[in-house]
Amino acid sequence: MADLIYASFKEGLGKGHFDLAADTVRCALLTSAYVPSAGHAALADVAASEASGAGYTAGGQTLSGVAWTLAGTSAALAAADPSWSQASITARYALIYVAKTVAGRTNPLVCLLDFGTDRGVTGGTFSVRFDASGVLALE
Repeated sequence: MADLIYASFKEGLGKGHFDLAADTVRCALLTSAYVPSAGHAALADVAASEASGAGYTAGGQTLSGVAWTLAGTSAALAAADPSWSQASITARYALIYVAKTVAGRTNPLVCLLDFGTDRGVTGGTFSVRFDASGVLALE
């Protein structure tokens, strides 16, 4: 589950700027140089801390299987787990963002998942495993 939901996403959701089941939702990887802040609003705000290395392309990758689910009174955003094969990268965070321009913000941020420590791979597959109950939840 998301460790941080960006404030600008919450506002945009309330104003109807997002349709995450139809929008292009992406996952980028950030290094431990990133200092999480709910005030960040666009990919450009965090780009200096994006991971780099073999098998990883700046901007991350588009998520598949993006859908909203409802369990009791909680709505959750679900998606297939992204992975990068033949990769040599180290990351601390998975960043979820939308690939479009909303209210003057290009590539608005949705949420951040903290791995708790640096995770890396050399010449293998780097995978982000979303929580079984979803990427983020609105309770």
